[in-house]
Amino acid sequence: MDSKSQRPKRRDGAISPLNVAIEALNLAKEVSSVTPAKAVFGSVSAILAMIRVRFLRLCNDPLQVHT
Repeated sequence: MDSKSQRPKRRDGAISPLNVAIEALNLAKEVSSVTPAKAVFGSVSAILAMIRVRFLRLCNDPLQVHT
């Protein structure tokens, strides 16, 4: 039971920095006046969001077998 109580803390500890990074990139994209930089900020933000979703799926069911 102790290992299950630590699991959400570990997940929250990893997700919080991802959320901060995504928000920072979105803000940088809005503030930037250079078009190529906006594209880079948007792309990196999208990649981090995909990583966050993937990480959440793995944390919810760590024994899931990929098909």
